Amino acid sequence: MQSLLFEGSAWVDEIQIFPRISFTMQAGSWTCMLGPSGVGKTTILRLIAGLESEIVLDGRIELKEGGRLTGQISLMSQTDNLLPWLNATENVVLGNRLRGEKPNYDKANALIEKVGLTDHRKKKPYALSGGQRQRVALARTLMEERPIVLLDEPFSALDARVRAEMQELAAQHLQGKTILLVTHDPAEAARLGESILVLSMNGVKDVCPPEGAIIRAYDEHTVLACQGQLLRLLRAEA
Repeated sequence: MQSLLFEGSAWVDEIQIFPRISFTMQAGSWTCMLGPSGVGKTTILRLIAGLESEIVLDGRIELKEGGRLTGQISLMSQTDNLLPWLNATENVVLGNRLRGEKPNYDKANALIEKVGLTDHRKKKPYALSGGQRQRVALARTLMEERPIVLLDEPFSALDARVRAEMQELAAQHLQGKTILLVTHDPAEAARLGESILVLSMNGVKDVCPPEGAIIRAYDEHTVLACQGQLLRLLRAEA
């Protein structure tokens, strides 16, 4: 397992996206990041994933134990990014195909069953709802089994019941991974966060997570108290 250090500020030309910040994604744990829209949360994910070409990081992103990030990261974006000409199963095994590997359909179909889409596995994205497409994208991310996982609002299109179920599924399947979850949902951060960060135009603040191992009960009083604290902080930062 690897810890990941992010340190620095981000710029487009002479415009600062966010001020100098520093945080560590602890090995094998969930780091949850909240903050108002537009403060750079998605930019941070894309910088870690090496996908930003227009934005310059004045700082460093590195594994604290040493080594290269290449090939160790999977990213689930806000948009599902499903290929429209492939059905759900083929989208889940896309990583296999891109690497020239034989698709593992048994594993893919098992994940599709766990996200509740067995009856929809042969459908193409246009025939799926937004929430169903998001669950296909989650199955594709779980399929990759990378040690570092970046999740950008992965449950935002889901109703409350399915969201809770997918949080629990992700916590189970990503056990032992180093995870950064960007979310606008204080309840989600309170359930999943082993480290909770609030990003604003003034920097980043650490918020003490509730006691207990994840995934925490959504109605546990310490979870509800943390949820309230996060909401108050977000409203103050808006």
